Amino acid sequence: MRFEAITWDRLAAALADRLTGADERPSPWLRAALDGAPAAGTGELAERLSRALRLRGRTVLVVAAEDFLRPASLRYEFGRQDPHSYYEGWFDTGALWREVFTPLEPGGSGRVLPDLWDPATDRATRSPYVPLPPGGVLLLHGPMLLRHWFPFDLTVHVRLSAAALERRTAPEARWTLPAFARYEQEAAPGEAADVVVRADDPRHPAWTGLRR
Repeated sequence: MRFEAITWDRLAAALADRLTGADERPSPWLRAALDGAPAAGTGELAERLSRALRLRGRTVLVVAAEDFLRPASLRYEFGRQDPHSYYEGWFDTGALWREVFTPLEPGGSGRVLPDLWDPATDRATRSPYVPLPPGGVLLLHGPMLLRHWFPFDLTVHVRLSAAALERRTAPEARWTLPAFARYEQEAAPGEAADVVVRADDPRHPAWTGLRR
């Protein structure tokens, strides 16, 4: 896999150009994934990309996968630091399908729930639905997104080497590292994504270019 140096702003501009220049699709909305471990900073990239898209006249909704967690009683069924549970059962993928992707299917309402669960209170957020007009763009960011067959129009994987991931993950979250190793092995996000960004040194990202 060949990488070339790029800045975060140039990367966001290139991704925005790809999305705004996308061919006609069955759905009137565009859906992009910014996939990566929490240490990879996909939320920051989502915000940069959202600004670039808005400059191009697009309405954007940024959604964090980590706002669609399952209740603590389910997440912690096998303990608070179980990598298998983190991989298989922490994220409410059913709710993401129902509340985020189904409204953006052809003939859908365009009304998206921006978040579902507050882990601090362990209660539903009760946020109102957000209308995304036709031509709008959904940016979903977070970990392990490329293993659920979500209907994305563009997928970006922000990659950290195993050493960089361990170095940049907070000590209290390092128990999740086996889950990311499993994700690399089973989902091969570096091969599945349309764009791979190498971010071992966040000051000097590099990318593969738009491969599809």
